[in-house]
Amino acid sequence: MAFMNVSGNVVVAVAGGLVCLVAVVAIGWGVLSYNRLVRRRNQVSAAWAQIDVQLRRRYDLIPNLVETVKGYAAHERGTLDAVAWARDGAIAATAAEPAARAHAENALSQAVGRLFALAEAYPALRASANFLGLQGELSGTEDKIAYARQFYNSAVQTYNTSIQSIPTNLIARIGGFRGRDLFQAAGEERGPVLVRFQG
Repeated sequence: MAFMNVSGNVVVAVAGGLVCLVAVVAIGWGVLSYNRLVRRRNQVSAAWAQIDVQLRRRYDLIPNLVETVKGYAAHERGTLDAVAWARDGAIAATAAEPAARAHAENALSQAVGRLFALAEAYPALRASANFLGLQGELSGTEDKIAYARQFYNSAVQTYNTSIQSIPTNLIARIGGFRGRDLFQAAGEERGPVLVRFQG
């Protein structure tokens, strides 16, 4: 009888130990998963901040560009006003979600594109050192925006996949993690660049 009591106690102790081990492993996994989700959410926020820095740089360049064009083509008031309105709309959308902000930014890109197209009709403007410098700075800033957008979208994709994957989605739901929107380029920005040589 004593043998049965000892073996019964051993079974209970082993079962209790296994339950404790499973609980510790589950809690450890939950903590690690939660921390991974926090890290990925923070990466998304940091990537968004980089987009914001480059967009603000573009906002700062555009008034100088408009003033330069105005000096050569002041009667093109409609195009100049469209750029100013699009810039104001983009600035107003800075607190918006990425989808709404992308829409405002795409409208600004289109307006600036029309401004550069307008410059083709004014050879003196195209030859202006100030215009060429601003055009180069804006082009560099656009490249940085595209890179930052790519980095942000990659971080969002990784984060969204993490919060939707089983079993991490349980931790995401408990922790209040929500998916993030991508920052999409306009349709014409996705296509190939058309290069024209003036001859």
